[in-house]
Amino acid sequence: MSRELGPVDHGRLLEALRLEARVLGEVAHSASAEAPVPTAPGWTLGELLRHVGSVHRVTLGWLREGRKPTQWQRVPYQDESVADYYTSGTEALITELAAHDPAERATTWWPADPTYGFWRRRALHETLVHRVDAERAAGSVHPAVPADLATDGVDEILTLYFGHKLALLGLTGTRHGTVGLRTGGHSWIARAGPDTMDAWRCSVSDAESADELVSGDPANVYLWLWGRAAPTSVITSGGHDLAAQLWALLRLATR
Repeated sequence: MSRELGPVDHGRLLEALRLEARVLGEVAHSASAEAPVPTAPGWTLGELLRHVGSVHRVTLGWLREGRKPTQWQRVPYQDESVADYYTSGTEALITELAAHDPAERATTWWPADPTYGFWRRRALHETLVHRVDAERAAGSVHPAVPADLATDGVDEILTLYFGHKLALLGLTGTRHGTVGLRTGGHSWIARAGPDTMDAWRCSVSDAESADELVSGDPANVYLWLWGRAAPTSVITSGGHDLAAQLWALLRLATR
């Protein structure tokens, strides 16, 4: 039986990945490839689609080679459209993920979860966040994010990126303190400082006892943590400095 590290089970993650990947492709097809992506300054919609296609291919390389690949197809072939490049890479990754039990061991960059399930979750949120980017580029003001996936994404970005990726990059905070986060019936604490960077799930009372508390609708908290929503989209109590530090550190971890 597969272990579930997040609020959403692995079957739902794979189902959602299929849907998000299809919608991203459809949105990109419906708009100009030269449309700027407001939530990813400097990118066009075509460049965003190429990026996701490349990420899906490097993920497939991790799974097939048992390590991070040194080479993979990063751009379309000369006679290949960006849309075809994206579609073929996405379909290959989903097929690979679906063919393996999520509990099966796989090489990952997070020691806490060396399984195929890690990659289901990571591929979903990579695709979901960029689907939001694509819809913004296509003119949608408020792209929808399902509440259960948003809550799972809050868990992932806190435990994986804040609690692990920052340490891999050798990055720490400048101010000591804790930020509690509460959304979708779940709560977390993110602790930062010059000598510690970690995050974990906690009770509601523990989150509310943190130095600062961030709360709101799951989609808003998720998109805010990913730098896709304004500070006013979440509610911050107890101050703003530590929440701002959390947000800034995540920009470094997820760039």
